[in-house]
Amino acid sequence: MAEVKVRDVMTREVIYLPAATPLDEAASAMRDADIGDVVVTEGPTLLGMVTDRDIVVRAVAEGRDARQTTLGSIATREIVMIEQSSSAADAAALMRERSVRRILVCDSDRELVGIVSLGDLAMRLDPASSLSDISEASPTA
Repeated sequence: MAEVKVRDVMTREVIYLPAATPLDEAASAMRDADIGDVVVTEGPTLLGMVTDRDIVVRAVAEGRDARQTTLGSIATREIVMIEQSSSAADAAALMRERSVRRILVCDSDRELVGIVSLGDLAMRLDPASSLSDISEASPTA
């Protein structure tokens, strides 16, 4: 069986939002795209990433106003990246090592081409797992 590569399991749709974007708008964008993260930019520069969990833990749980709090103020600025030709096993090991659930994926020129999540890996590598079950696309109401 051929080794599964990151490019085979990653999500190619990346949503970029400026650091000044209020959290309520970012949350709506995530909901509309059925994703759990956005890449935060400042002009042409990649500033960081914000996940749905970040919004809950770093803003809502702190009582911050989602209309006034910006992505830039809660973004994780330490970016973890992996090359798309790396193995899915390498991505899982990197996630474990860095204690993250998502990694940005780049091509050989270090251009961002996608995001791979723990759920993406579970659905491809262990489809019978509980994580795979809850990571499947949610049905629309």
